[in-house]
Amino acid sequence: MRRLSRPGTPLGNAGIERFFSTLERERLAGRSLGTRAEAASVLSDYVEVFQNRQRRHSTLGYLSPAPFEARSPTPSGVSTKA
Repeated sequence: MRRLSRPGTPLGNAGIERFFSTLERERLAGRSLGTRAEAASVLSDYVEVFQNRQRRHSTLGYLSPAPFEARSPTPSGVSTKA
């Protein structure tokens, strides 16, 4: 994994720290996960279903990533939809 900053500076982990903070606040608040499989399922659901399809992002004009990518042309101008 590439570092964003030199070792020992706080900026290197800022993105992932924010992701896990949001994950804990939005999906894990007061919840106990019993197994790795349950944790993997919750994480997968959060990323694939909620984060990519439903959660709006201010940097994308308050759209979720899926609709944002669907309306944006690909760099080559070729549609990725089948």
